Amino acid sequence: MVDVIDKTKSLELIRAVLDEVKKVIKGKDDVVLRVLLAIISGGHILIEDVPGVGKTTLAVSLAKSLSLAFKRIQFTPDVLASDVTGCNIFDRQTGSFVFTPGAVFCNLLLADELNRTSGKTQSALLEVMEEGQVTVDGVTKKLPEPFTVIATQNPAGTIGTALLPESQLDRFMIRLRIGYPQKEDEIAILKNTDKKCIDEVNAIASIEDLNSLRAQAAKIFVDDKIYSYISDLAAFTRESDAFSLGLSPRGAQAVLSMAKASALCDGRDFVLPEDIKNFWEDVSSHRVIISKKSQNAGKTARNAVIDVLNAVSPPKI
Repeated sequence: MVDVIDKTKSLELIRAVLDEVKKVIKGKDDVVLRVLLAIISGGHILIEDVPGVGKTTLAVSLAKSLSLAFKRIQFTPDVLASDVTGCNIFDRQTGSFVFTPGAVFCNLLLADELNRTSGKTQSALLEVMEEGQVTVDGVTKKLPEPFTVIATQNPAGTIGTALLPESQLDRFMIRLRIGYPQKEDEIAILKNTDKKCIDEVNAIASIEDLNSLRAQAAKIFVDDKIYSYISDLAAFTRESDAFSLGLSPRGAQAVLSMAKASALCDGRDFVLPEDIKNFWEDVSSHRVIISKKSQNAGKTARNAVIDVLNAVSPPKI
């Protein structure tokens, strides 16, 4: 379990990072928290939203506040897999091939509009996201630790886009939407239009601090009833005729990891059923496929996984 001293320091650190990011991301505290918890959980984040709502700003501000080496790659149709992973280039002076690192050699990669590039280029991220390494010409190279991908998809203007396959969607721990701001938040944004607010974001935590938070989250206690609850939720998606593809074991692990990070953020050293409920939709909705029956009933994947929460009773702890 997390000791009292570590728990107090962790809470202070998490709150300080959140406050720093809130300088530039107005009125989206819950979204910022969920992205930070996914990073602490060691997962990757998929943000699906229209342009101009702050996806890039969110990624940059989190990278700055956590002292992470940041890179951004705009995924257009002409981007190659080698742009992502790197490639060997012949050096005439030495007469040998020299490896040139790709964009993934960083701590936080913003994969902007990932659905606008080819399937071959998208697949270059599969090994990267799962194994934290790249293999070029048979040689494997480890990425820096920690490593997180924040990918974005634009749901508007689908011409020239390629939907991510289920195998790649399953690599993302959570899928989120930022959404439009409330009126008072938009007014605050408008008043700062001429300011480069991202410059106001300071480095609050170090990479060592983030690794410490990850280690502490991993030690959070999980009761056997919680393990059973997650398993029951996953089993329901696999057995119900509302789904044609149920939650994968990797998805169940992601639910658990987010719940542990949530408990750490709340100052607890144990997981509650509420931790599972709070992140179930964000973790599971992009990993399942609903059946024709559900589609004909007007259901979406998000509706269907919320129904699962209502159908499976949580344990009493």
